[in-house]
Amino acid sequence: MVSEAAVLLAPSPTRRAIERLPAHLRRYVVDQEPEAYTPRDHAVWRHILHKLTERLKDTAHASYLSGLVATGIGLEHIPLLDEMNEKLEALGWSAVGVRGFIPPAMFTELQSMGVLAIAADIRSHEHIDYTPAPDIVHESAGHAPILADQRYADYLKRCGETGFRAIASVEDQAVYEAIRNLSVVKEDPAATAEEFRLAEERLRAASASRRYVSESTKASRLYWWTAEYGLVGSLASPKLYGAGLLSSLGEAAHCLTAAVEKLPLSLACVDTEYDITRMQPQLFVARDFDHLFEVLDAFEATLGWRRGGDHGLEEALRARTVNHLVLDDGLELTGKVVTRIPARGPLAPGLCTAVARLEGPIQVSRNGQALDRPWNGEALVAFGSGSLPLRGAFSLDLPSGLFLTGFRVSEHEVINLRGHQDGRPLDLPSWTLLFLSAGLPSVAGGPADPGAWDTWFGNHASLAEGEAEAQARERKAASLPAEVAELYLQVRTLREGGPIDGTRLKALTSRAEAHPAEWLLQAELTELEAMR
Repeated sequence: MVSEAAVLLAPSPTRRAIERLPAHLRRYVVDQEPEAYTPRDHAVWRHILHKLTERLKDTAHASYLSGLVATGIGLEHIPLLDEMNEKLEALGWSAVGVRGFIPPAMFTELQSMGVLAIAADIRSHEHIDYTPAPDIVHESAGHAPILADQRYADYLKRCGETGFRAIASVEDQAVYEAIRNLSVVKEDPAATAEEFRLAEERLRAASASRRYVSESTKASRLYWWTAEYGLVGSLASPKLYGAGLLSSLGEAAHCLTAAVEKLPLSLACVDTEYDITRMQPQLFVARDFDHLFEVLDAFEATLGWRRGGDHGLEEALRARTVNHLVLDDGLELTGKVVTRIPARGPLAPGLCTAVARLEGPIQVSRNGQALDRPWNGEALVAFGSGSLPLRGAFSLDLPSGLFLTGFRVSEHEVINLRGHQDGRPLDLPSWTLLFLSAGLPSVAGGPADPGAWDTWFGNHASLAEGEAEAQARERKAASLPAEVAELYLQVRTLREGGPIDGTRLKALTSRAEAHPAEWLLQAELTELEAMR
């Protein structure tokens, strides 16, 4: 028998979810702080959820309404993460709180692990129909309900892994920072028109700076047109399943009108841009949830993660970001690919590269686990069959036309490296890590061991919330006058207290007349009057 003390000391469902995360992800997690939600925040939630469930009862995927219950989401108040996690555990998922847009690699890694990143804040009443900023309406009432469908839940996890493995460019980071900045400005009640203009211009400039469409950008488009803005069923009468549609009063109504073109879901969606600042002009319709996997399979087949070889090296080379190579013996090298020297002919399927050069720091790992501390210099991967002595001088003549000489100091460290290809001298680092590999099965985005990489090179200050976001939250809280907050609370108490007291309702209505701009408060009072 479990003692009462043991029950009291047991971690909450949310705490258990957080403790299961690796340290580099836990640093993005924040406490929900339910006491920070104002009475108006709860009114926003109630207004949206009642309107959505009424609007979506016939237009959403069949699992939507039952999925709200199955994932611990009620209509009357903002859900507690503990309430959600008690239900999500049975579905093989969990939820943790975050602030706003977290880095895409963190979001997708969490999703691949079956963890929903729930933006703990809620949209303002001014943006009740739609906001580009992540909030608890979108993340919980949008993403969670369809998880009750196991096939879709499996897709969401795998889609997360695909996004996590896709190679991102340096410009993708600039776009992420611009989107995050815009979302903060949009939800800051003190933001000026000039700040709005600059935030939108920054996003346009960041998007225009992209030299090419990266794998990561394509993965985000696939996610957007399916998990965020997906329709399922027939083109003539599709159902909503995307979180952006299920959590937006405006989009939920707009998406089924003739103003929105409905296209059969295909791999073309990864070549279709989207704009987070406006409603979507077209949407993609999946035949069923199996169709999602068909498109995901086709997309994965285009990625360096799956293709490896020259294709993967070229993707990593033009990305200018940290990625990792998987060699034929299973070793993983994390670093920046800076040079690829072609071979005289094919060496393996999809591989016609003599040597790849990586800029340090270099992390060597196997099965996603770092083997040692990072190497601060460069690394070379010479492709082809060959062998090196355990220690000492070596000469290596490879089928690629590459000839190398040097002195092997340790398993991978070599000094006095010299080389030429078909008689042409090569500019190689004289002190480096040298690896031999007959093939290149995979080139994937980011470090092979994100935790180890974060330990050495991460920003170890709290990444949960930036200064601008904290300031916006403070301004939002300060923008609600105490008198208005008290009125919202009184209205809520009146509704939950049983039969409506007409005298008390009349008094609240009279007091609310002093705040004509509070349309949501007026709507709450009108609803109570209708309930009498």
